[in-house]
Amino acid sequence: MSKWSSRNALHLVISILVAICIWIYVDESEGRKVEKTFADIPIEFLNEDTTLADRGLRLIEDESDTTVTLELQGRRRLIARLDPSEIRIQADLSSITSTGEQTINYRIIYPSSEFSNNLTVRNASSYNVTVTIGELYRKEVDVICDIEGTVAEGYIAGELECNPETLEIRGEQDKVDAVSYAKVTLKIDDLTETTTQLLDYTLYGEDDELIDMTGIHATVDQIEVTLPINIMKELDLKLNFIESPGSSASNVNCQIEPKSITVFGDAALLKDVDSLVLGNFDLSTLTSSKTLTYTIPVPEGVQNSSGISQATAHLSFKDLQETTVTVTDITCENIPEGKDVEILTQELEILLRGKSADLEGTTGEAVSLVADLENVGSASGSYTVPVRVVIHVDRDIGTTKTYQVQIRITDKAGQDTNEHQ
Repeated sequence: MSKWSSRNALHLVISILVAICIWIYVDESEGRKVEKTFADIPIEFLNEDTTLADRGLRLIEDESDTTVTLELQGRRRLIARLDPSEIRIQADLSSITSTGEQTINYRIIYPSSEFSNNLTVRNASSYNVTVTIGELYRKEVDVICDIEGTVAEGYIAGELECNPETLEIRGEQDKVDAVSYAKVTLKIDDLTETTTQLLDYTLYGEDDELIDMTGIHATVDQIEVTLPINIMKELDLKLNFIESPGSSASNVNCQIEPKSITVFGDAALLKDVDSLVLGNFDLSTLTSSKTLTYTIPVPEGVQNSSGISQATAHLSFKDLQETTVTVTDITCENIPEGKDVEILTQELEILLRGKSADLEGTTGEAVSLVADLENVGSASGSYTVPVRVVIHVDRDIGTTKTYQVQIRITDKAGQDTNEHQ
């Protein structure tokens, strides 16, 4: 080939390349757009096996739209690069709450933001999706609980409780019909008190074969299982004594029949209970032997295994004496301002009680009476007021009676009677 021919061929190749570059530049710079149809893009339905199934609903696909055809517009190079298999269309079923034909929106998902920002939909076979919704097949199965482990020695397991006792399951009929029961397993180790646990369950068929739970939905995610732990315990019966000077519990004979009862109940309720209090008794009211009958109080949720509903208490003091002393030490406190008080009662007979050893040698000089005038007011006149008995010896001595004295209230000498009005 001559030099001229070679030069012409080179010029021709260069010209072609320059023409292609110019064509590409013009095509891109002028923003030339083209349309392309992407047919039968499958629709992805979201929340079909979650939200929709939890509502007892299902998608009937053979009666619903399942594909969409799109006509997209964009720059030639961008359209050419778009792989049809990378276009996704999603329809969310979570807003559906009833059966029948429903219309919902869909969204288009492109491989990257470059496509979503630069492509537009010129036309579509439909701009929303029509779906047909039906009810899931449902039935109830029994809940069975297996217990692994033991309770502690001396404790008794009560009747196990499952909540719910039956489980409603939903799904395709053939899958649901294959389920015979649901089972949970409660694991315990030397249990000493009632336990309540939330447990996952598994599904089983008639032949006790494990069922694959895929596509099967239940109304609850877990089963609440409660295993009561009971204990049988002997509890002493007691009285609660209200003491006062001269009337102490240590000086009382108390015989209760029966002395104790046997109870049965929740171990947690009886854990710190060793006795039952029949009631309160004020020892100041006990002057001689007394027999009282009480209804035995049993804590709520506990059974009285003895079957005895009442107890009898026989009460008496071991050593109780009484003596009368004459008291002359009588004073007043909280005397109204600007007033004089005259105590008209000069002496008072007071009945004391206590153990004989404490009362021996006790005279009226060991006792004083104090009248509190706080509530008398500021008026003058004669009054009968109660007194407090004060015993000045360190002995277990007291009185069960109440006493009063008479007083006279007058204005202080030279006091203006209107000054305090």
